[in-house]
Parts: sequence; C-alpha cells; structure tokens
Amino acid sequence: MKKFVMAALGGTLAGALLTTQVAAPLLAQDAGRGNTVYEQLDLFGDVFERIRAQYVEEVEAKDLIEAAIDGMLSSLDPHSSYLSADDAAQMRVQTRGSFGGLGIEVTQEEGFVRVVTPMDDTPADKAGIESGDFVTHVDGESLLGLTLDEAVDMMRGPVGSEIILTVVREGVDEPFDVSIIRDTIKLTAATVRTVGDTVVMRVTTFNDQTTPNMVDGLKREVEALGGIDKVSGFVLDLRNNPGGLLDQAISVSDAFLESGEIVSTRGRNPGESERVNAKAGDLAEGKPLVVLINGGSASASEIVAGALQDHHRAIVVGTKSFGKGSVQTVMPLPSDGAMRLTTARYYTPSGRSIQALGVSPDIVVEQPPRQPNAETEEEGRSPRTEADLRGSLNNDSLSEDERRQIEEERSAAEEAAQLRDDDFQLSYAVDLIKGLSTIALAK
Repeated sequence: MKKFVMAALGGTLAGALLTTQVAAPLLAQDAGRGNTVYEQLDLFGDVFERIRAQYVEEVEAKDLIEAAIDGMLSSLDPHSSYLSADDAAQMRVQTRGSFGGLGIEVTQEEGFVRVVTPMDDTPADKAGIESGDFVTHVDGESLLGLTLDEAVDMMRGPVGSEIILTVVREGVDEPFDVSIIRDTIKLTAATVRTVGDTVVMRVTTFNDQTTPNMVDGLKREVEALGGIDKVSGFVLDLRNNPGGLLDQAISVSDAFLESGEIVSTRGRNPGESERVNAKAGDLAEGKPLVVLINGGSASASEIVAGALQDHHRAIVVGTKSFGKGSVQTVMPLPSDGAMRLTTARYYTPSGRSIQALGVSPDIVVEQPPRQPNAETEEEGRSPRTEADLRGSLNNDSLSEDERRQIEEERSAAEEAAQLRDDDFQLSYAVDLIKGLSTIALAK
C-alpha cells in the first residue's frame, strides 16, 4: 500500500483514549499471566468481551476496536494517531489546500488545547486568534479532560455557523471570548509580492500547491521588476507555517540551493536512514535571502529554515521555531481508514536535530504586540513644513525629473515606515536585504 509521508504538525486529528475500569478478579488474573505478546493479546480479548457483555450500555464492537487502536497509537507520541475513514478523507483534502473549519492548527499541551498557528486570511486569523493562545472552552463548554480529537470535533460545524472560543493569552490577565464564523478554508499555499525591489515569498503551508505557487509567483514578480538584476534580494516568510508534505519542504529548499544535503531522516533501523541532496540551480541566482520564522513555524518549515541556515544561503530572522523534528508516515488501512505513525527523526545538513529545540534565528527580532487602531489627534496630524506656509518661495533649482525622483524616494520611505508599523519583522528583513544588496554592489 502506498505510504504518505508528512512532516506536518500532526496534532489536529489525534484520537480518543479508551478508559475502562477492570474488575478486581480480572486484574488478579492479569497478575498471574506472563508478559508474552500472545498472553497480552488474550488479556485484550478478555477486556473486550467483558465490555461487550457487561458495560451498562450496548457498545458497537467496531467503535471499541477503533478506540483501542487509537489509544495504542496516541500513547506513543503527540503525532501518532488513528484516522477514521472520515478523518483520513479530510486529511487528503487538506493536503490539496481546501477544507472547512476555523483555520487553526492546534496541539495538546499538558491537557490544554494550544494554538500552533492561525492560517492566513482564515476566520480564526481574522478574528484575532494568535499563535500560543490556549483554548479553554468552546461555546461555554470546558475542553479540560478531553482528548485533542474530541476538542477538535467540538470546533467543527457547518459553514456559516458561529462558534465562541474562550481564550487564555500570555500577557492578558483574564480569559476572553472570541466569536468566529466557520467557513470553507481555501489556502493559497504560497503568495509572492514585491516590497520596493525586494521579492517577498509568503509560504503558509506545504501542500501539493506550494512549490508551483512559489515558483510561478517568483518568476512573475522578477519579470515585473525588470529582471533579476533589478532585484535586491528575496524574503522567504515561513512564520506561522505549521508544516505539511516533506517532499514540498525539500523542493522549496532545493529551489535556493546549488548543491549539498537538504535533510536526512533516521528511522529505528540504520538501514532506514535517507539523505536528500539538492540539485543544481538557484532561482534567486545568489541574491541575498532572508528567512522569517517564529514560534508558529513547525516541521516542514523548520526543515527549510534549517537547510538554508546550515548552508549559509540565508539569514534566519525572527524568533525560535516550534521544534517538531519527527516525520510521520500515513499508512492506509482497511475500511478506508489510516494510521499516522512517527517513523523517523529528521536532521538538518549539519546533523542537528530540531526535536523539542527548534531553529534558533541568526538575528532575534520580536514582533511588537498589536497596537490599537485608534490614534490620537496629535498622532494623526501631519507635521507642517515650509511648503505649507502661505506665500513660501518655490524651489526653482530642480528639474522635473529631479522633482519626480525625490517624490518617488519620499513615497518609498513612507511605504517603508508604514510597513514597520504593520509588520516589524518583515520590515526588518527588507531593510536587511537592502543592506546586503548595497554591500554586494560595493564589492
């Protein structure tokens, strides 16, 4: 059967654990048993039959078996889980980039539901949900004590329906409610735009669309600027990118590397280790490259950032990434279900594991907290200049072309100032590209 390898944050579909209370005679019987696999399977069969025969309500055998399988897998690590037929189908839809929901990636941390990242331009993002938020209640019902799968099920619902999330956020004294309208989530895996003469590539997830979206957008924007010689550099924005397909992380890294190792994966047995090397060809043609990361950058994002950092191809800017350094293989099962099993750890070209450590940026740049939209009258008023004074003299020393150039430079400076207010980390990356480009031209 075909295996589906992912480097995604595998928290959103984790399953429910079956908790049963076994009678004392059965426990005594277990104490006298050996520890062989077959004897333990006999014990499982005994428990299964006792539940079917004596539980207070009738239970479907299929539900018991699936819950037992899910409990077995989810006991291994946070990213191994059983996927029912519906969950498996939903996962396949997500890797193609369109699905219904709120638009958040979540995991479970010490029994609480933690937001890894809100996806760009989704209902959760527009409602103000932030990476690192803890969701404690859904529509007034507590999530404490639920498995992650049960919590996620509570967040699902018809497109267009309202959901109220109660959120605990670091730095905010009291929990607060956030109203979100569920919608169909259509992710554009990568978008590309220019800021001045810098090309900014925003990658939100690693699915089947990621590399084609990025490559097409990059070529379009370079052409619009007049060719690669007119480009000062590139910014690869991986902030709040929770991961996705391993092969897409490899191809995005390969797009900017001429040679060398991109990533290695090491499984339980030495023979299962694999190394992936870059092919010749750098889409950026050696121009300066900055990679932006933060605490919401996980898994496949960390593979890309780590590879480009280790090869000194890019300067990594932002804050420490999430720290998921394991690879999951999704294996189809009978009845259209699947199991997601952690099968390997991945390592960056220098041989470092990111598991639980994350990628540390070369330059730490914090994103300032969101500022209120309201501004004081003084802040909103433009300062008066000589040109505003009645009867002031004109400047007759400049030609029309010189005046036009000054206006263009002033407009670019104002745009840069606005970018610093809107997105300080991106503004820092663009300024860094300008500096690196200036140094390169001076050589």
